[in-house]
Amino acid sequence: MITTQHLTKRYGNQLVLNIEYLEIPKGQSFGLVGNNGAGKTTYFSLLLDLIQPTTGHIVNNDIQVNTSEEWKPFTSSFIDESFLIGYLTPEEYFHFIGELRGQNKADVNALLSNFEDFFHGEILGQRKYLRDLSKGNQKKAGIVASFIGNPEVIILDEPFANLDPTTQIRLKAIIRDLAAKQGITVLVSSHDLMHITEVCERIVVLNKGEIVKDIQTSTETLRELESFFAG
Repeated sequence: MITTQHLTKRYGNQLVLNIEYLEIPKGQSFGLVGNNGAGKTTYFSLLLDLIQPTTGHIVNNDIQVNTSEEWKPFTSSFIDESFLIGYLTPEEYFHFIGELRGQNKADVNALLSNFEDFFHGEILGQRKYLRDLSKGNQKKAGIVASFIGNPEVIILDEPFANLDPTTQIRLKAIIRDLAAKQGITVLVSSHDLMHITEVCERIVVLNKGEIVKDIQTSTETLRELESFFAG
């Protein structure tokens, strides 16, 4: 579903991403790991056309993302809190995203009802603006907003950061369900090797912008990744 070819990104003389070829099939739970500066967020930013490639391209469901916007209706993401609109309440934000993605308030509310455990009574009905929520609760709101509108591709950058252990466990179950039961292509980046091996059936390791490992997840994957990053 997502194909990357001859993709590079340079800032001046610094090459920050260099991926010759990468294919992610439909319905795969795909993990991206690497140290800070490895190129994870750069890759996701290119996939979302937030920045332009230096060379090469990414194709999402037969659509080249930097030359057309036709991939946007079926692709959703949450990268960081800058995706939120701080002066809206969570409810206002969810309904706004719903309007953008062709969903009425009833559709959005029906979706939100599935995430009451995930919200843990801290998001809806609190009469708070998004800017006044904790970082963890802002992340919860942004993640669930990315599920609105029946997307076929969901991109989550460091979704486990700032979440308490209970919420992390719930989020892992949600991600597994999206891919395994709903057939959604889910791309997740994380510094937490245990979390990502538990939710992703395939993991790619980036180092200095290049793919150095491409692993089908097994019982040995966590140990393999720990050994790699231990040096």
